[in-house]
Amino acid sequence: MPGVLRTGRIARNLLSGEIMSKSGKDVIYSQPHDKIENFTFDQAVAEVFPDMIQRSVPGYSTIIDNIGLLAKQYAQNNSNIYDLGCSLGAATLSMQRYVEADNCQIIAVDNSEAMVSRCKNHINTFKSLLPVQVICDDIQNSEIENASVVVLNFTLQFISPENRIGLLKKLYNGMLEGGILILSEKMRHPTEQGNGLLVDLHHEFKRRNGYSELEISQKRTALEKVMLTDTLATHNSRLKSAGFKDVVPWFSCFNFSSLVAIK
Repeated sequence: MPGVLRTGRIARNLLSGEIMSKSGKDVIYSQPHDKIENFTFDQAVAEVFPDMIQRSVPGYSTIIDNIGLLAKQYAQNNSNIYDLGCSLGAATLSMQRYVEADNCQIIAVDNSEAMVSRCKNHINTFKSLLPVQVICDDIQNSEIENASVVVLNFTLQFISPENRIGLLKKLYNGMLEGGILILSEKMRHPTEQGNGLLVDLHHEFKRRNGYSELEISQKRTALEKVMLTDTLATHNSRLKSAGFKDVVPWFSCFNFSSLVAIK
């Protein structure tokens, strides 16, 4: 199936940072900013996102590949698969590569027009047997129905904390029995000392990937009001309150984790 093979290559290229604009490299915070604006997924971020995410999130390639494998295992025939906060479509492409269930479709949603535009280009260029709809909308407005797999890959952390439980309950209510929610998040450790240790390790990871102290500092300032992190215990409690019967942490590196919540 040549289309499927091409989809596998495009997903890997998205992770390695090969699909980028002509500039490609993330230099958004490389020069001093007079005022640090809140981080947004605008055109400038969309242009360098593969490089940014690969150099900023430890284990991102592993997470994306295993999202596809988990979707393959849990996707049910005649069901919907959702990629909420799809950005450029790396998780969607990974699921296209692996899912074999009959009569499924992926519904990929993101509220950034710049991200959605590029995501559509990737999806339309590299076809597979699994159809995809790419929608520009706030995921809190999305109707979730007949879902066997739902992906929130570093997305919930950008939703206002007071709205998170409501979103998870809506996802749960729209899922089939035996379906899964894959939730990846940057975590906050419950103690100040432990959290500082993880932050230090993450910052060193970014330094080793070529980010300067200025870039690390300015990016952190840009994110501090828009990316509000929770502890693992908070995520577990919230998912159980939403109705999920089992929550399985399957990946962790520094302060980044991914969970599978099973209905």
